[in-house]
Order: sequence, then structure tokens, then C-alpha cells
Amino acid sequence: MKLAIDARVGPWPALLALLSASLGVGAARAQESLPRQVTIAAIPGIVAAGVSWQLVWQGPNNADGIVGTGDGGLLFAQEQPRRVGKLDTSGEYSIYLGDTRGVGSLGIDASGQLLGVERGCTDPGRRTVEPCNEPTTVSVLLPMHRVLASSFADGRALGRLNDLVAAAGGSVYFTVGGAYRVDSNGRVHIVADRDIRSNGIMLSPDERTLYVTNRDTILAFDVAPDGSTSNRRDFAQLEAGGNGDGMAVDAAGRVYVTSGPGVQVLAADGGYLGLIPTPRPVISAAFSGIDKRTLYVVGAGARGADGAELTTPDGVRNNAKTIYALPMLASGYAGRAK
Repeated sequence: MKLAIDARVGPWPALLALLSASLGVGAARAQESLPRQVTIAAIPGIVAAGVSWQLVWQGPNNADGIVGTGDGGLLFAQEQPRRVGKLDTSGEYSIYLGDTRGVGSLGIDASGQLLGVERGCTDPGRRTVEPCNEPTTVSVLLPMHRVLASSFADGRALGRLNDLVAAAGGSVYFTVGGAYRVDSNGRVHIVADRDIRSNGIMLSPDERTLYVTNRDTILAFDVAPDGSTSNRRDFAQLEAGGNGDGMAVDAAGRVYVTSGPGVQVLAADGGYLGLIPTPRPVISAAFSGIDKRTLYVVGAGARGADGAELTTPDGVRNNAKTIYALPMLASGYAGRAK
């Protein structure tokens, strides 16, 4: 692979000043120099000792909610420029879908439809006096845009959505503070919402278990044939610290959770297997590549062509992101895109 830098913002030297005024996401991390140097230790059957993360994309225009494609590529949501980007197997970047409604995370269902959580105009870094009246939705993006859900059962707006995963039976599970399910008729059901703080959501390979992040804990739920959930329980603790964000599963049913220190790996029974440290705090993960033996992650922050970290003034969100790839011994689950 070769590094792809999002060049759609034009020449870097001339635009660094403009970036600080136009991008979004917080000031630079003063407490930590990024990217950090990491050494990967072996986790038997999962990752070999001494392999290195390869930087395959970086840019100021966001990346999140990644999902692998059947051709070994990678799709990622770019909320602020309202598009979906793609990296092919050689690392070449292209715009896969434009004019989205602020898509923040992606999924692919059993029929090959591209799904997304659309955040509309809810970006906290939005700079406008116009009111935000654009609804947030769980939607099919391709082959034709179609809204699956735009409100809860009681009529409340969905809010700023986080993540989603699609089941073969037609249910789509998503998070927005709590965890919820959209059934095949468009009805929204509560999985858990009273006392959790969720972000990532994932199904086991056999789709009998649903995993949901809850700060530094991973919750698990049994999934019935109709998609309904029960038997909430604590599945695992993130022993390396940090809060869980995105998740992926491999062919053996192991769960990979992104966090500040890196990717924390859990056995199918919830046992803690180890940490794959990352150069940056990571927010999303997906298997792709040949035989799904490459693990991709999205890291917070990025560097420009001059090698300097992209920063923004205090109070302005910094949407810069970096995508890394790592060769794995484990392979992602082949029966579902995510």
C-alpha cells in the first residue's frame, strides 16, 4: 500500500491557516506527542510480534465508521464533507459516494446494501446561525437512499447517532447514548438505554450475541431469531484502560475494541487476550484485504505534508484522522462485511 493524503483541500502550505478556521474537532493534545512509538507483542493466533502499523491515509476531512468491502478495500465515513471515501487494495483514495447527509458510520447488510447513520447538521463544530432542522436517520445509502428510521417509538428525534451493524435477518442495531434496534418494518426497539453510555456495537459471527460498549466495559445480549434481545450482562472489562469505541470480530468470534491505548482483544467467552498498541488513540476498526487478514483502524489526528501535526485553535474541533493497517494472523469473519 502507499500512503494516501486527502488532497482535496488543495496545497497544504497555503491552507494550514484556513484549516484552523474551517475544520472542526478540539485543540491539539498538549499532554501527548502523536503519533507515539509502539512495539507490538505477540498475541498467539492473532498477531505476530514485531509487525508494524502502516499509515495508509491521513487528512483533515475526517474518517470514521469503517467497513471492509468484498474486493478487499475499505470504506469510511467523512461527515463534514458529506461523503464516503474508499481506499482500494493499493491504498488509492477515491470518493465512493458524495452528497450524503453527514454520514458518521457505515455498515453493509446481507444483500449488499450500504447502510449508514446520517447525522445531518448536528456536528458540534458547525459554524452557522441557521437552525439545524435536518433529521438524523438510520438509512440505506446505496443502491438507493432510503430512510429506515428517523425517530424513536415515542416520536423523539434519534439525536447524534454513533454506530450501527446489520443482521442477516433484517434488523439493524445502532447506538446513540443507549443501544437500539430497527426491525425490518422500521420500528425502533430499545436494547438498553437507561444506565449505559454506548458507542460501538457489534454482532458475533453467528449473530446470537450482540456486543455494546459501555465506557470501559463491554456488554453482551442474547439475540433471538426475530432480532429481539435479552439477558443483558457484563461481557468483559477493558483491562488496558480507556473507554471502548468501535468494534470488529474475527472468524473465531474474538472481539476487537478500539480505545485510547489501542485495540483490546477479547476471546469469544469474554476473556482478555491482550492489547495491540496503536500510534494514536483509535476510534474504529475493521478487517479487510486479502482473506480479511488486514486490520484497519482510524486514529485521532493527522500530520500534514510538512510533517507537522494538524491543529486547530482552542474551541475549534479538529477533524483530522489517520488510517492505519496491520497484517494479522487472525482473519476477519467472512460471512458478514462487519
